[in-house]
Amino acid sequence: MISPIFFRKAILLAIFAVCGCMSSVASGFTLVIDPGHGKQDFGAVGKITNEKSINLAVALKLGKLIKENMPDVKIVYTRNNDTFVPLQGRADIANKAKGDLFISIHANSIDKRAKNYRTIAGASVYTLGFRRSEENLAVAMRENAVMKLESDYSTTYEGFDPNSTESYIIFEMSQNKHMEQSIEAANEIQKELVSTAGRKDRGVRQANFWVLFKTSMPAILVELDFICNPEMERFMNSESGQNKLATAIYNGFARYKAAEDKRVGNATAAPKILTAKSATALNDSQEAKATRLADSGNSKNEQSGNTPIIYKVQFLVSSKKLSAGSPKLKGIGDADYYTDGGMIKYTTGAFESEQDAAQRLVEVRKKFPDAFIIKTQGNKRIK
Repeated sequence: MISPIFFRKAILLAIFAVCGCMSSVASGFTLVIDPGHGKQDFGAVGKITNEKSINLAVALKLGKLIKENMPDVKIVYTRNNDTFVPLQGRADIANKAKGDLFISIHANSIDKRAKNYRTIAGASVYTLGFRRSEENLAVAMRENAVMKLESDYSTTYEGFDPNSTESYIIFEMSQNKHMEQSIEAANEIQKELVSTAGRKDRGVRQANFWVLFKTSMPAILVELDFICNPEMERFMNSESGQNKLATAIYNGFARYKAAEDKRVGNATAAPKILTAKSATALNDSQEAKATRLADSGNSKNEQSGNTPIIYKVQFLVSSKKLSAGSPKLKGIGDADYYTDGGMIKYTTGAFESEQDAAQRLVEVRKKFPDAFIIKTQGNKRIK
């Protein structure tokens, strides 16, 4: 049973949501990009990778595209490395930044007992909504369950239980003043996920996500595809797939912002719309650039700026790029790589402290005895 205190707070939250104000497009546009999950919260887990890694990779690629093509947009990340940010913390970051749009990026999954566990496919974009649907509620419950990783989560989330259907009445009591704009952004991005990224169309949906409920701006949650489907997982884990997904979200966002600028009378240049071919070209140019930088030995020059130092465990060197399911990776699900001296060097993990990396090193050495820790900055090794 939900406590009376919870219901009183629910009413106050609903009033706050109605009264919340959105920052003006005319004073500059702030986009908050939220890569879901992180660190000990792996999200949904597939055969070769996990949700948190896919989310972060696509988010960073999206941010890079926007920075290169839409200089009038300020980008704020809820996380830009493998770190854990609570659900409420993500909303707090967005609200503090006075964002004009919040995009949370995720990979979907379903119950292992489902008959279509390995065949289900498709992208969908969610807005906060109040339509009852067992499927949408299941997705919301899975994403909201992250809060249980926090100590004393019941206090932080004011008695909300992500596994109790009764708790979700708090969303039904709320009126979201940003619903129309959220749906517009969702529609634009969903269309691009289908046309540019080639995803099966599962449509724009509504569900009760805490992180969308607590952001005082238009907000959407993107489910890129299903990590439980091996084919979709390989796509999302590949550089090419991630570039296509990032390009799709970028295009959808560009179209949404152009419409918003026109609506408020903000004169801006027409945004550059990218194609699926340009996403593939982006992948090729990125790999070529990475090779040139590594071969020229300029990695030390990347230490300037605010990019954090990340510790990884290097475990394998190969003369050619391995397929995601290669037996040579020995089941390392979150394997990543960088190019150095014409060789492909494989790493696992992404840690803010060397101590955390050392714990991962112990596990990896059971399969790769010669594994060791490296320092990286901006996805490049530093020494």
